[in-house]
Amino acid sequence: MPGPLIIIPARFESQRLPGKALADLGGTPLIVHVWRRAMEAAIAPVLVATDNARIAKAVQAAGGTAVLTQTSHISGSDRIFEALETVDPKGDCDIVINLQGDQPLIKAADLVAVLRPLEDPDVDIATLATPLCSPAERDSPDVVKVVGTPCCADRLRALYFSRAAVPWGDGPHFHHIGVYAYRRKALSRFVHLPPGTLEAREKLEQLRALEAGMRIDAELVETAVFGVDTPADLERARAFLGSK
Repeated sequence: MPGPLIIIPARFESQRLPGKALADLGGTPLIVHVWRRAMEAAIAPVLVATDNARIAKAVQAAGGTAVLTQTSHISGSDRIFEALETVDPKGDCDIVINLQGDQPLIKAADLVAVLRPLEDPDVDIATLATPLCSPAERDSPDVVKVVGTPCCADRLRALYFSRAAVPWGDGPHFHHIGVYAYRRKALSRFVHLPPGTLEAREKLEQLRALEAGMRIDAELVETAVFGVDTPADLERARAFLGSK
């Protein structure tokens, strides 16, 4: 399994939308939509890491591969690391893309884009961002902002992530898109780090990496796709797919 691997973490329990991975989206479970978007990128094998046999069966029925993981994981990063160690114990896979299981509208081109920052050997973790256009999104704590310095065309070196409207003053703000590409060594280091002070305060686990001195670069893409976290998000996704 040389090269990258896409792993989609999917747990059954969800505070705001229980069982959302199996939620009906146009006659297909939500998790299958996410798996299909990952397959469309055609850049790597795709694996769903889940704590629930029903989710695994839904993926397998669609022709995909799923691995059962512990129910005790508190983050998707922990879950994908367990799955990676299970399917690739020899360490042949050197890059892992973490695609959250609640992003049925992710673009295949964005999964290609998230790998680009890792062409720089100094980058530990790659992610995505897009310019914010709406003051309402800028001020919303549900929209995570990335503060970064341009390091080349269409790329930021991340300095901080926040739910607040930062930085202060005139200039663009950037919406962080929660897709990550990890070097395998970086993922292993990350999941074994203790939670960071800023991570606990902002409720953003990527701050753990920055606090530990790891480098995160964000590739800029055109638009942000929304994830499905609430019943309202689910209805919005149904409307979007129904209009296509």
